[in-house]
Amino acid sequence: MKSLEMKSIHKHLSIWLVVAVAAVALLPLPDFWIYQANYIGIYAITCLGLVLLTGVLGLTSFGQAAFVGIGAYSSAYMTLNLDLSPWVSLLLGLSLTAICALVIGLITLRMSGHYLPLATIAWGLSLYYLMGNIAALGKYDGLHNIQSLSIAGLDLGQGRVFFVFLWCCLILLIKACSNFLDSRLGRAVRSIKSGTQMPQAMGIDTFYCKVLIFCFAALLASFAGWLLAHFQHAVAPSDFGLKMGIQYLFMSVLGGVGYLWGAVIGAGIYKLLDDQLQVLLPVLIGTSGSYEVIVFGIAMVLILKYLPDGIASLMGQEHTTHHDPAQWKGAKALAEHAPSPSGEVVLSVENISKTFGGLVAVNGVSFSIKAGEIKGLIGPNGAGKSTTFNLITGLLRVSSGAVSFRGQRIEHLSLREIAHLGMSRTFQHVKMIPQMSVLENIAIGAHRRASAGVLAAVLGRDKDEEMSIYRMAHEQLLRVGLGDYMNEPAGNLPMGPQRLMEIARALCSNPSLLLLDEPAAGLRFQEKNELARVILSLKQQGLSVLLVEHDMDLVMKICDSLVVMEFGNVLVEGTPQEIQNNAQVRAAYLGEEH
Repeated sequence: MKSLEMKSIHKHLSIWLVVAVAAVALLPLPDFWIYQANYIGIYAITCLGLVLLTGVLGLTSFGQAAFVGIGAYSSAYMTLNLDLSPWVSLLLGLSLTAICALVIGLITLRMSGHYLPLATIAWGLSLYYLMGNIAALGKYDGLHNIQSLSIAGLDLGQGRVFFVFLWCCLILLIKACSNFLDSRLGRAVRSIKSGTQMPQAMGIDTFYCKVLIFCFAALLASFAGWLLAHFQHAVAPSDFGLKMGIQYLFMSVLGGVGYLWGAVIGAGIYKLLDDQLQVLLPVLIGTSGSYEVIVFGIAMVLILKYLPDGIASLMGQEHTTHHDPAQWKGAKALAEHAPSPSGEVVLSVENISKTFGGLVAVNGVSFSIKAGEIKGLIGPNGAGKSTTFNLITGLLRVSSGAVSFRGQRIEHLSLREIAHLGMSRTFQHVKMIPQMSVLENIAIGAHRRASAGVLAAVLGRDKDEEMSIYRMAHEQLLRVGLGDYMNEPAGNLPMGPQRLMEIARALCSNPSLLLLDEPAAGLRFQEKNELARVILSLKQQGLSVLLVEHDMDLVMKICDSLVVMEFGNVLVEGTPQEIQNNAQVRAAYLGEEH
């Protein structure tokens, strides 16, 4: 009930914000507070990009202020020197920003860990000093006497009219971002923060998603810069340096970097406190100085310690939607590929090997899987099962040998490319997005089967396709017996249902071959029986399964044939009965002499 109540709160925030904007515009408030609200709105637009980039995607950037500067300087220069309309300069400035962001993103987003934030500092500083050393941009004095914005002859100025225009833009941008995050691409982006392996296994181009959000955030910052230039009537490099980049990040963290409304909350609290502290602290201390920086530094430490998800987190989870099967009743089914004919060799592994330096992890392994067959890959710890599994799925590259899937060589392909051919996998340790509902987690599996792009997502024009995706996800949910958990956050599930959810997500991609990596690990007896039922039902529906598992009772019960590995080699292959009676297998597991 609590999650539904919180969802209702988020649903009505836009309405309340519209009411608040109308009230502020109509009430006889002092011009000072209108002026402050305008700065808050401009800052919030930049922070909105950081919510997507840092909060949702998980990439920390200190360089957003530089993109604000590109938008501001572009419009200032074009309106002052080329006599262009601010609306034309907006389009040109956004285009320039997109080009710069694309080039920077293609270079820096291949980095990970602490290297990426350091890279954002580097190019942020570079753009700052570039702006400050170009004579045409006024060097460090900047550009002045920039005209106000106007619409149909109405001068927006710096007061209430500009306030209404600015906050209407902000509300529309929040709605557009919300639409995006609730779309196919939005789910893909949200899945990347906890790691790239699972999204890639579902056919998601994770690097494309990173570049997309990086450019999207840069465009939001550029738009904010355009507004700032025509609001202040002046621009200078000091508005776009590393200090402002850090402040934008602080605003986002303060408000809640994982929440769209956190951008507004953080910008509002920061701007109001900054102005008041600049007046009050020198009076209290008795001497002038930038003491507000000390206060904000302490506040940042306290927020990260006691409220790491920011103030907006107090309102509950965002992007948690209550789904009802009636929503997708009548939705079109997603396209499916033709099933493999009975008896067709779906997977052929031919003499594959993998070495890590001088260590031979897999040595000349060969086997095949036919359509509708369940094959088990077993062996003692360190036998090379998981390495072989990862070589087949493209997570690792083979050192030698060949892997063919439905007649096509795939050993040179990536995890994502193999997923697009119709091979889907689970992981030894369940990979999911805990905050998302079970249904949304499963819907990620249908990513490659849909095609709605960014524009359709932002404008909310992808609803028909979304209903088809959720229809498919719900069918797989029922297929594995998790219908009662549809709207439950995935992180709340016990281990058994989590593993079934991961299987349902893999099935949502309509695979010809399903690869299960130790699916029974950590399960109780009843949960193992349910897992066996699900896997056997998949076989009856013509699906091929490769199973890596340590639970001998399970593999002997459900597998048609087994491949036993030892020290990276295939020890023996045969039916479960043959394997049970094989002296070499007993020796491998129990240490008996041959």
